[in-house]
Amino acid sequence: MCSWCGDAIAADDGYRAYEPAAARAAAFCRLEHVVPWVIRGPHWSPDPGRGDNAALGNASVPSHCAQCGAALADLHVLLVRHRGAHRIADAFCSAEHLRTWAAAGGRWRPPDGLRR
Repeated sequence: MCSWCGDAIAADDGYRAYEPAAARAAAFCRLEHVVPWVIRGPHWSPDPGRGDNAALGNASVPSHCAQCGAALADLHVLLVRHRGAHRIADAFCSAEHLRTWAAAGGRWRPPDGLRR
């Protein structure tokens, strides 16, 4: 179920956010739903171990923040895109960096200096 709108999310679709060190998780049917969720104050659910490498499936483990490029600390946010059997992972220093990245278009944002 989407942590923002409450819609059902298929197991092979959507986005899953994890805060592995704090054992917390959230799910989103659309990337855009991350933005208001963080703005309102992220409401995490307990995560019984899913934020570990098993959640990544076939994705590689990120070691740097997708927003600022800094090396990740123990407390970080992992976002895993579920697309069929594939898993695409990005990680962030904080939920705020996740929000900024998602608001800019995520992996599909234009390169710096280009306008939409």
